[in-house]
Amino acid sequence: MNSKEEEGQSPYYYEMTQGKAPSWLLLSTEIARTSIGFGAYFASFPLLQMSPMGDGHPVLVLPGFLTNDAVTTPLRLFLKGRGYEAKPWDLGNNLAHYDVLDRQLNHMVKDLYEVYGRKVSVIGWSAGGIFARALGHTSKDYVRQVITLGSPFRGIKDKTNIEGILGWVTGKHPANIDRVILERASEPPPVPSTAIFTKMDGVVSWQSCKDKHLDAQTENVEVIASHLDLGFNPMVLHCIADRLAQPEDNWKPYSPPVWSQWLTFFPWELL
Repeated sequence: MNSKEEEGQSPYYYEMTQGKAPSWLLLSTEIARTSIGFGAYFASFPLLQMSPMGDGHPVLVLPGFLTNDAVTTPLRLFLKGRGYEAKPWDLGNNLAHYDVLDRQLNHMVKDLYEVYGRKVSVIGWSAGGIFARALGHTSKDYVRQVITLGSPFRGIKDKTNIEGILGWVTGKHPANIDRVILERASEPPPVPSTAIFTKMDGVVSWQSCKDKHLDAQTENVEVIASHLDLGFNPMVLHCIADRLAQPEDNWKPYSPPVWSQWLTFFPWELL
């Protein structure tokens, strides 16, 4: 047994992915591909209205690193249109100060549960998904399910193209940030969880965004998207709507529509 496992730390943390940071080709085309994705969001909006309607339970949406609630507006508008109580996090820019934000978010989830009398689904985009995974553990009595969008919960050290920025903003080396939060986030939460990832991600390693250990309530879903359009990509929105519409006591794995399945056959990871 690993000596660190003997110290009581999760074995999942020491099974970090061997992936590498995305290529500069993928990174350099993120903005262009995101612009196309934003256009697809509006073009497909009529079709997205055919997505399953929700049951009105609260959904907390967490933004990615250096972003805020503005970038999650399209996603929250879509969810409100599906009948959910979609809530922003109202904490300004996500500067990855995990120790402070973790406490605030746990209080937030409990408050939403008490206000609506129902468990809260938590959606986290990129770094926001690391918080979402952690909440699935620490607030499991109040969380209904967790959905992550391109979230590197299996490791961020040497597997992103923003490592320098992350260290400068947080004042910590990514390896140290991992130890603060990924000890929890790397392990599948005790609630249904869906890890949405894309092999076309130009910001973080796609291998670090998917669970290695799957079970009856843990799944990975591949989509065709850039990292920056995961919050409004039509394939992602369809998947989210389907996941949130699952009965609380009868969750089943996602079955993607036929029109999207063939897109994942291309070996995007070779780019």
